[in-house]
Parts: sequence; C-alpha cells; structure tokens
Amino acid sequence: MKRTLYLWMMFLIPVALTAQKVPDSAILKVKAPSTFMAKFTTTKGSFTIEAFRSWSPEGVDRLYQLIQSGFYDNNSLFRVQSTYVVQFGISDLPEVNRFWDKRPIPDEPVIEHNLKGTLSYARDGANSRTSQLFINKKDNFKLDTVTYNGLKGFPPVARIVEGFEVVDSFNGTYGFEPANHQDSIMQQGNAYIRKHFPELDYIISATLIPGVK
Repeated sequence: MKRTLYLWMMFLIPVALTAQKVPDSAILKVKAPSTFMAKFTTTKGSFTIEAFRSWSPEGVDRLYQLIQSGFYDNNSLFRVQSTYVVQFGISDLPEVNRFWDKRPIPDEPVIEHNLKGTLSYARDGANSRTSQLFINKKDNFKLDTVTYNGLKGFPPVARIVEGFEVVDSFNGTYGFEPANHQDSIMQQGNAYIRKHFPELDYIISATLIPGVK
C-alpha cells in the first residue's frame, strides 16, 4: 500500500511542473506580513510552517516570494540526515534556479535559535542566501554561532507548527551525498535525482494558508 501511494505521488510530480515558470521580477518587491503560515504537501504527507518577519525580515520576505511564486513545488528533499537537518530548495527548472541564484539577499543577524523544527537558509558565503532552506531535525545551537566562510550563524525564518512527524519520515538512505551533486541537480533538475537517488522524497506543493497572519 505504501509503495502504491509513493508511486502515485511520484506520478503527480511531473504533471505539476507545467505550472512552474520564471517569475516576473516584480515578485522581488513583495513584502511578507509580520507572520504567515504555509502548508507543504510532500510524498510522505504534509507539514505546516509559521514564519515571523521579526526573525529575519529579508529572509522571510524571500520565503514569502518563493512560496507565492510556486518555487518549492516539485522540490526534492535532497539532503536528509536523520539527526541533523533536511535540506531542499532547488527547482526542477534550470532557468528558475538561475533567476533566484542571481538575486541573493543580504545577511542578517541571528535573532532566534536553531531549535528542532525551525527553518533557516543554507548559504556558502557572504550575502548568498537565495532559495535553499534546511529544517533542523534537533536543537542545533551550534548553528546560531558557527563560523562558516567568515560568517557567524544561520538565522531561522520559520518554525514547523504541525506535521513534524512527516519530516521525520523522509527517506534518509543517501544522507548528505546528494548535496554533493547540487550543480548537476540545478542544471538537470529532478531527472538527475530520479536517476541517481530514486528513493528521495519530494515536496509536491507549498502554498500560503489564506487568512492566517
């Protein structure tokens, strides 16, 4: 039964891709409300996040823009480390990745802790946050202050308020390894994932929850 459900979900992924496209640059001017909630539907079920602009104004504005544009639809959960983090945020479409990759947001101070269930942006240098997020699978206090490429800490932007058990169920067979293939994934999309890491789970859709601010 579980395998049947998984294959059904996988069938939906390429169908939904036709709706995704490079957004109009006007999306970059959209500001998030002080708080908002969003539902992430995945191949293992759904989880709900609540974002707080006071935690990271630039980061939360970008998160709001990404969800509003449908960016996280059909994203692979390409890094699943059972006692550390789950990472995602690479589009199936190379041109969509290029759009966001060329428009990073400024660094911000760490205001909240990287507690279990919080989401923060991945980055690889100064002012390099674009679209990739990670979910903390445990309290990762070291990520509040760790020095990485000369920068201290990863500012959380949201927290999971429902469905963390779904995050716990994501397939972690490959651990960190798919993250070593990010360039290929960005250029070839989910086809690369399906060929080399076929057991990974996916975000099917991420949608704002209307009326919740």
